Amino acid sequence: MGTVSSGNGTSEATILVVEDEQAIAEALITRLAAEGFRTAHAADGPSAVDAALDSLPDLMILDLNLPGFDGLEVCRRVHATRRVPVIMLTARSDETDLLVGLGMGADDYLTKPFSMKELTARVRAVLRRANEPAAAASGALRIDAARRTAEFHGEAVHLTPTEFDLLRALHAANGAVLSRLQLLDKVWGYRDGSVARTVDSHIRSIRRKTADEVVRTVHGVGYSLGEVGQQMHVGLVVDR
Repeated sequence: MGTVSSGNGTSEATILVVEDEQAIAEALITRLAAEGFRTAHAADGPSAVDAALDSLPDLMILDLNLPGFDGLEVCRRVHATRRVPVIMLTARSDETDLLVGLGMGADDYLTKPFSMKELTARVRAVLRRANEPAAAASGALRIDAARRTAEFHGEAVHLTPTEFDLLRALHAANGAVLSRLQLLDKVWGYRDGSVARTVDSHIRSIRRKTADEVVRTVHGVGYSLGEVGQQMHVGLVVDR
């Protein structure tokens, strides 16, 4: 693992950059430090797992293609021990790879090449969502914000912070249909039609972890809570 560095002190979050291409890693670390983040670096799968468990970063920027073993395996091994928000970097455009990554707990992804401005916006959005104190509950679905745990019909469900925010946004719509752009705005904090499919990927992940009927697809428009979601009366509560 590379040396931990700090920027201008505007942020206390530590970002673990897992990237084997030295030029990209250095560019990421330089930009994140300039934005006020502390940074650490790992260049292969095994050292990334060690760094994530030793330095306890607040977020990982995780390249999918790594020596040793790939980013998917890094994500699986780290999340088996502790929950760390993850933004995956990939040169691949294959949806299967992205869905597997999201299913393993990645919160967002960027396809290379990407702008540093977009990356830092994603970093801040994921960190904000991970730290928001909110919870949702019903007879069938309960999400405990304090412990970041969830249950569906009494069984543990591992929802990511992004998946929780999607459910909360749909609930707040009171049955109205939200477009992908609206959901990107409410959950990710930006409106960019070129990345609208990330909404679809997270919705698929929610359905796999709960039930297909929890979220309804309105073709050509967007999403709303489905029949099961409405029957659950998913409500918002704040733990006190």
